[in-house]
Amino acid sequence: MNDVVNKLFSVAGKTAVVTGGTGGIGLMIARGLVQAGVKTYIVGRNQARGEEVAAELGQYGECHFISGDLGSYEGIIAITDAIKARENRLDILVNNAGLLTLESLDDVTLEGWDGPANINMRAPFFMIQKLLPLLRASGTDEDPARVINVGSASAIENANIEHFSYAASKAGVHHLSRSLAKYLAKDNINVNVISPGVFPTDIGYEPPEDVARAIMAAIPRGRLGMEEDIVGAVLYLCSRAGAFITAATLPVDGGKVFG
Repeated sequence: MNDVVNKLFSVAGKTAVVTGGTGGIGLMIARGLVQAGVKTYIVGRNQARGEEVAAELGQYGECHFISGDLGSYEGIIAITDAIKARENRLDILVNNAGLLTLESLDDVTLEGWDGPANINMRAPFFMIQKLLPLLRASGTDEDPARVINVGSASAIENANIEHFSYAASKAGVHHLSRSLAKYLAKDNINVNVISPGVFPTDIGYEPPEDVARAIMAAIPRGRLGMEEDIVGAVLYLCSRAGAFITAATLPVDGGKVFG
């Protein structure tokens, strides 16, 4: 049994990049990859926090921090140049970094719209584009390179909060991923979406009590997501078990979160 499990689900020896890997779901994913034997680069803006997390995860395996701002094109170029200076191939790219702004419909600002749109949708596209040489160098017919874009249940169902740019940009990520998957299949690069429901994270948003109750009531599994839930989904898609899966959206939401 162990031989079968290792053959299907091992990702040991691979190299990964996780954006937004210093907190929340990104940190969960990064920790799981490092513990599974993956050399992992985490990307974030806060130098001190990034170095702290890299040192923490370093006790399980190899983890490095790359500082950069995904909110600007120049920042993306700096990040991808730093990765290409260290690696000549990349097995796994997890575009996880996200931004959520809460503004009522009447009060949405240009900054409040552009921030999530740039981080959630523009950044994943250009991260993929600029790292294509490394992803192409890694992918084979039996073991494609993997791109995982972290979407959201808000891209599938209406939420009980006003976060219009976030929901729209995440829906854009879902469709963008399907388009890229079709185009990049010939290069042995799989592109999939993981669509998380509600996980305990540090994004700074605590829903009002009535909203929190409504969210929990809408989850058939009756609980929030756990680290093992998101890590298990990532390992499945990145291992031999997921080699024939592309252009897919995998909800990790306990059944149905919103609506």
